[in-house]
Amino acid sequence: LPFLTAAQKRTLLTTLDPLERLRQAVAALREHLAEQDVAESIAKDVQEGVDRQQREFLLRRQLDAVRKELAELNGEPEDEGEDYRARVEAADLPEEVRKAAFKEVEKLERASDQSPEGGWIRTWLDTVLELPWNFRTEDAYDIPGAREVLDADHAGLQDVKERITEYLAVRKRRAERGLGVVGGRRGGAVLALVGPPGVGKTSLGESVARAMGREFVRVALGGVRDEAEIRGHRRTYVGALPGRIVRAVKEAGSMNPVVLLDEVDKVGADYRGDPSSALLEVLDPAQNHTFRDHYLEVELDLSDVVFLATANVLEAIPQPLLDRMEVVQLDGYTEDEKVTIARDHLLPRQLEQAGLVADEVGFDESALRKLAAEYTREAGVRSLERAVSRVLRKVAAERELDRAELPYRVGVDELRKLIGRPHHTPESAQDPAERRTAVPGVATGLAVTGAGGDVLYVEASLADPETGASGLTLTGQLGDVMKESAHIALSYLRSRGVEVELPVGDLKDRGIHLHVPAGAVPKDGPSAGVTMTTALASLLSGRQVRPDVAMTGEVSLTGRVLPIGGVKQKLLAAHRAGVTTVIIPQRNEADLDDVPEEILEGLDVHPVTEVRQVLELALTPAESAAPPAHEVPVAA
Repeated sequence: LPFLTAAQKRTLLTTLDPLERLRQAVAALREHLAEQDVAESIAKDVQEGVDRQQREFLLRRQLDAVRKELAELNGEPEDEGEDYRARVEAADLPEEVRKAAFKEVEKLERASDQSPEGGWIRTWLDTVLELPWNFRTEDAYDIPGAREVLDADHAGLQDVKERITEYLAVRKRRAERGLGVVGGRRGGAVLALVGPPGVGKTSLGESVARAMGREFVRVALGGVRDEAEIRGHRRTYVGALPGRIVRAVKEAGSMNPVVLLDEVDKVGADYRGDPSSALLEVLDPAQNHTFRDHYLEVELDLSDVVFLATANVLEAIPQPLLDRMEVVQLDGYTEDEKVTIARDHLLPRQLEQAGLVADEVGFDESALRKLAAEYTREAGVRSLERAVSRVLRKVAAERELDRAELPYRVGVDELRKLIGRPHHTPESAQDPAERRTAVPGVATGLAVTGAGGDVLYVEASLADPETGASGLTLTGQLGDVMKESAHIALSYLRSRGVEVELPVGDLKDRGIHLHVPAGAVPKDGPSAGVTMTTALASLLSGRQVRPDVAMTGEVSLTGRVLPIGGVKQKLLAAHRAGVTTVIIPQRNEADLDDVPEEILEGLDVHPVTEVRQVLELALTPAESAAPPAHEVPVAA
């Protein structure tokens, strides 16, 4: 038994019992066989590992040989690291970016083929090399030509056109005097276009880029909740990407594009961060020349980019972000502008969509005006475009059914046959007995919504004393501020009603109900204060509110009429609704400079300072009034 040790052999020899000696020998043999099995298993595993490594080594050598042959055929460097090094050397990169790129190339050359870091480095280098670090398009310094492009693409919107013209004029003078870069910053701009839907905010970005001779990129921010969408992800994350700003610059192919940040008021926030806070550096002209994306980790100069942000509601934009932008209000189109837009822009586009040409279907201007005034009521032109499209589809269908012949002329009489009756008949066009203000206690106000300006009716009624009702009831989904305006109006009339010759003695004994249709639409704001006061005064005096009068303004406890916002949008809404007389606060008189001349010519605007003046203008004369409210148990 050669596998026994000397001690085991000595033990066997000293054991005299043959049976016991045999048991010890068998046990030693079993241990030896077990050790041999383990040794053979290990040797087999080692041999298999060596064989696999040898096979992989041979395959990789063959793969390298194939790559070498392909590189020689294509004239490319054999080593991937050498390839990236050559690309970095050939690229026109800023000095700091070049240093960072060479550092990553060295890491790539040291990394093994199996390391996942190699893939991250290659993706980062590809991104850096694709960015147009030192390429800029030449601005078009033909200022009259740029203004012609803006005028041809958009009717109205004078404020935006003036601002872009000013920007180009300043850029031209700076270029002529060699003032390209001052303090590391260039002459970019950050404009916020705020207005109702359908007024052309998004399409204006393309016109601005074309007028300036720059590339245009649109970045949709509606519903974005992740802060990394703006600043990018860290490179250590799987599937990391640069932020939308860097991708926009890469897509544009230049460092001075026009970037449209669409729907900036719809940006959300959750546990992943606040994207609107990440936009603070992007949209700050004093900081964005050193913008640092989390993925790139090198500085990117955004100071030459023209940022245009669009929003529907100004209040939804965070104040720090709003402070970094120059706000340009787009308050909707007048009826004349809508007719011009429909004739010059919407109709040609919808003719093409319907498979028709201009010689086959034509619109009278009166038909376009009726479409804009009575078939649609909006600040923008989207519904108007849908109405034009609907008319053209009807004409095409009638022609295919042999019920109409081309060419077809669409006039006012044809509109009703094609698309039915109008949906928005002005209040002034209705029979006097059917108007809302035909009874005391109803006044016409003006409001601003996310879709532009609109008229707002306030209805008031007094409860019968026998019912025992008391207090003030408010309905119509009113917000806290609007509810406070109603209480202020009631308190003013209780304390000062005698001064304006109103019978207010029995107000304490009767319940008052104020309702603001439409009841399903939430409403808020202080600008309905004078409207509520007028409705209550009309109810108490029995004098109707003039049907051609609309009003807006905040009211105080002392009867002062305080300034409000959105005057231009409210006057446009009054004009659309057929109102001829508008009452506004005296301190808002300066806002009339922004209202188009043709609107002011069609409206009789009265700036007032006190509620007494409002009541004198809004209520019908006392001799033609109905009996006062204290003689009529139940009013409007």
